[in-house]
Amino acid sequence: MSNFTDLDGYLFGQGTHYDIYKKLGAHKGKQGKETGYYFDVWAPHASSVAVIGEFNDWDENHNFMHRVEPAEQGVFETFIPEAKEGQLYKYLIYTNDGRKLYKADPYATYAELRPGTASRIYDNTKFKWTDQTWMKQRRATKNFWEQPLAIYEVHPGSWKRHPRPENDGFYSYKEFAHSVTEYVLDMGYTHVELMGIAEYPFDGSWGYQVTGYYAPTSRYGTPDDFMYLINYLHKNGIGVILDWVPAHFPKDAHGLADFDGQALYEYADPRKGEHPDWGTKIFNYGKPEVKNFLIGSALQWVEQYHIDGLRVDAVASMLYLDYGKKPGQWIPNEHGGNENLEAIEFFKHINTLIRGRNPGAIMIAEESTAWPKITGDVENGGLNFSYKWNMGWMHDFIDYMKLDPYFRKDNHNRMTFAMSYNEAERYILVLSHDEVVHLKGSMLAKMPGLEIDKYKNLMAGYAFMMGHPGKKLLFMGQDFAQGTEWSEARELDWYVLDNPNHRHVSRMFKELLTIYRNYPAMYEQDVSWAGFEWINANDNYRSIFSFVRKAKNGKNSLLFVINMTPMRYDDYKVGVPENKKCKLLLDSEKEMFGGEGGKIKDSYTPIKEECDGREYSIAFPVAPYQVAVFVY
Repeated sequence: MSNFTDLDGYLFGQGTHYDIYKKLGAHKGKQGKETGYYFDVWAPHASSVAVIGEFNDWDENHNFMHRVEPAEQGVFETFIPEAKEGQLYKYLIYTNDGRKLYKADPYATYAELRPGTASRIYDNTKFKWTDQTWMKQRRATKNFWEQPLAIYEVHPGSWKRHPRPENDGFYSYKEFAHSVTEYVLDMGYTHVELMGIAEYPFDGSWGYQVTGYYAPTSRYGTPDDFMYLINYLHKNGIGVILDWVPAHFPKDAHGLADFDGQALYEYADPRKGEHPDWGTKIFNYGKPEVKNFLIGSALQWVEQYHIDGLRVDAVASMLYLDYGKKPGQWIPNEHGGNENLEAIEFFKHINTLIRGRNPGAIMIAEESTAWPKITGDVENGGLNFSYKWNMGWMHDFIDYMKLDPYFRKDNHNRMTFAMSYNEAERYILVLSHDEVVHLKGSMLAKMPGLEIDKYKNLMAGYAFMMGHPGKKLLFMGQDFAQGTEWSEARELDWYVLDNPNHRHVSRMFKELLTIYRNYPAMYEQDVSWAGFEWINANDNYRSIFSFVRKAKNGKNSLLFVINMTPMRYDDYKVGVPENKKCKLLLDSEKEMFGGEGGKIKDSYTPIKEECDGREYSIAFPVAPYQVAVFVY
């Protein structure tokens, strides 16, 4: 009796076998009275396939596989009673031109620690979850875009490290679970986004060149250890988002490239199947079995590992056939355009499927162009992502913040422009790992001025980010103003927290996160002008930004006033939309944030004096780079 049935073959051929990871790969089973493991692999171009591993002393002639009917589909299978959990194995693929390829299992749930490249037999279905309360709440979530979402992006291998040399000093999944949870709870983030989880061979790729789409990396422990991490975060009320990379894969010999001697997972024509700049292969989104491979991967992370959302990397590279390519390096679609029609349909399919089967789970697009309706409904021509990274805001924000304050008055629109298109998508404002690597410097290093000015600039910038409509993401280390740019080869510079300037930034960001979570005005109406109002978007001469965030019930609106220069104003007047007492909520000049002691009063009663087009106004002293937030 075959493990891979006629129905499995039919669904796989249609690209709709949503439990494919329970069939392909290595799975415990029985044949007659014998218990062992079934091995199933898709390799239609192979002349023959064998399984080699620790159970047969890597004997290339011991465990040949047979083609499952229909033979032309190319699924090979065998049953090995000697196979045991934890043992290493590979597929030996004999090509039609006489070559032998030694391939890791594309559907493996666990892998040998790099630099080893074999797969490892592992049953990832036995973990005892205790996060039922979290999962029930996730499924019951409605209108997720009206909930707070403050993401801490973290690379587990460089979060913290042990001084011991074993396994590069990495924290295990379990050690990381306790350490990162304590930090995230203290700071007040709602979610963590994990980089580099799906298995990958090269540390320097940070996990963005994947060889094991179904396997949590063995760098930090077993799949059960990874489940412990997710379970622990959930039990502490913290959501988990996973970086997921369906855009491309590396050419490593043991990986997916030319898997059975020919292009299988990738487009055969290199003009469609390769990224010349990245040296990687592009998935064939028009092939049902390849789409099924990717869909199965996404579903496994969300459904079997309880991941709350996937951040899909490099979406633009999938949507555009000419992405990163010169004339002659790409092929137009059937209409003569540069859109990858197959990738478009893939996104519509997977986003609708993931979100439909898993209420409350989110799909996030890292998409860097103006492609329309990334978060729009499929019925209206959209791709049905839950959120889109706002890369335009990020570039404008960083370009502005890097400027000497003298020149900011001529670039004021860089900070206001994003509101002109804010309703186009559901956005996440991001300051990710990409902005603090490759000689770009840390966020602190980007800031102008002398030492103390850099910290004050950064605090003012973070206040603008947190007050601006859109969900939030910040990469680890930047919330305490790490001075050096990030490297995957070392832990964060935690020692800088001995310096009061770094502690002040950390306290400021923690306070901003507290305000963000506690006031619905900060998150309920991110995608509507009903939730935001410029008080003065045009005070470019003084480079001061003032705006209001509003909740749906009209209560506890927040007034932000942010000074982006070292100039001091003893009596700065700002208009207020309503004749309500304004109570001070945040003052960056308080000593706890490194200020000289706040001179702003605890509350102000508006006077009937026109300012900024409003009938009422308040006036208060504004210090250099000061941030003031009032609630009314």
